[in-house]
Amino acid sequence: MARREARRRGNGNGAPEPIRRDRGATILGPRNIPLELENPDLLASPDTDAGTIPNLKFSFSAARNRLAAGGWAREVTVRELPVSKTLAGVNMRLKPGGIRELHWHKEAEWAYMIAGRARVTGVDAQGRNFVDDVGVGDVWLFPAGIPHSIQGLEEGCEFLLVFDNGEFSENETFLISDWFVHTPRDVLAQNFGVPESSFDNLPPDIERTHWILAGEVPGPLASDLVPSPAGVVPSPYSYRLSQQQPIKVAGGQVRIVDSSSFPVSTTIAAALVEVDPGGMRELHWHPNVDEWQYYISGRGRMTVFAASGKARTFDYQAGDVGYVPFAMGHYIQNTGDEPLRFLEMFRSSYFADISLSQWMAVLPPELVKTHLDLNKKTMAALKKDKPVIVK
Repeated sequence: MARREARRRGNGNGAPEPIRRDRGATILGPRNIPLELENPDLLASPDTDAGTIPNLKFSFSAARNRLAAGGWAREVTVRELPVSKTLAGVNMRLKPGGIRELHWHKEAEWAYMIAGRARVTGVDAQGRNFVDDVGVGDVWLFPAGIPHSIQGLEEGCEFLLVFDNGEFSENETFLISDWFVHTPRDVLAQNFGVPESSFDNLPPDIERTHWILAGEVPGPLASDLVPSPAGVVPSPYSYRLSQQQPIKVAGGQVRIVDSSSFPVSTTIAAALVEVDPGGMRELHWHPNVDEWQYYISGRGRMTVFAASGKARTFDYQAGDVGYVPFAMGHYIQNTGDEPLRFLEMFRSSYFADISLSQWMAVLPPELVKTHLDLNKKTMAALKKDKPVIVK
């Protein structure tokens, strides 16, 4: 730690330098010091890093932010983070009353509420409807093709959306206003059994539809519960993750949500991880799919082991997206002085991880000792129960 702090102080003027013991040298050319301070383990990589691994980090702060009357949205997809082929993310803000207009996607939409509250609606193929108010820590999921909307309540809201396709773009969704303005008026009139003049107030510019529009804050939830002859959806599209009893361990806690607890979430699984200062999400890997991460608060450090003598270390902070390709070993260490909170996301119906410590603990001891030449004290410290997070 002392060596790392010296490297961060660098030349005494607050600028870090790419020096580690007798390796490296000062920077003489142009530089971006704030960016270097956010990525100390890229500027001066640990000696254990080796080989070539794709970039596994992109910040929403570096993404283009699209503004609208009712709020804004920015996205991190395979275009921003090329390694991210399985999942894409959107960070969206709605003003009080702001509406993410009626729409649907080819992809499933999973969401986590970061701040504020919103009203979400949906309708399934049988005409069964769904309306709910969601707040901080709640999640929702609308399966592919299911039409839905999101509207900010009194305080407005901000949330993360995750889609089960890295190629997804928020700019390529099916918008109700877009369909209307691209349908002949006589067809609309025939379909709805009304005069063509009924559609005179559609958006006047065929290239400009609503997307995120301003609106009035809706009234009490009960006032929006429109009876449907088909009834309500049998399995809710929202889930109170914040009310789930967490798995508490030394060093933090974890909440897991997948199809076992949230039945409609058949293509996206997630874990909300909280690591105390000084703690670490243990050395592990995921045996089923890639991992997409979103950092909510705090600062973290992750080294990813890619086999064949390759490893690379990245630093993360709130608003960053991280990624771990399938089966690669890794850890996430809290490098700050506040709890590190982040989401682990997977394109899967279930959450699964393999603990390095547990794997070693349940094998014949001599087998493990022969591989690593560990002493008895270290062998005794191995946990047969999965640590998940360590102090």
